[in-house]
Amino acid sequence: MSTPETSRFVRLRVELVLEVDDEGALTKAALRRITDEGDMPAEERVHAESVVTEDTAEALAYLVDPVGLVGGVPGVDLLQASWSSEQIDYDPDSPEWDLDEEDGEESYDAAYADEDEAGRAG
Repeated sequence: MSTPETSRFVRLRVELVLEVDDEGALTKAALRRITDEGDMPAEERVHAESVVTEDTAEALAYLVDPVGLVGGVPGVDLLQASWSSEQIDYDPDSPEWDLDEEDGEESYDAAYADEDEAGRAG
């Protein structure tokens, strides 16, 4: 019995929109994280502290941990991760933020909602 050949590699795309309602707390958390990194060279530490103090989006990016997202998932190893953050204008009613139909792909929520409906109908 043969099975179709598939790649063992999967790209998981995640887009989050977060509302920062306490910039000070976010900046302090990022600064604490920098302080806790004892092996960071002094020059790099000064640069990181400057960046997270000046830009809330950078402070958030400094605190995001992609390993934490998939670290406990059995059977997978995180091979590469990249992420960025930026301050944006956000209008939840704008079609730009309809994440269910990005690139013609169904979102996780939409796919499972359809399965849930089919399960109740059957």
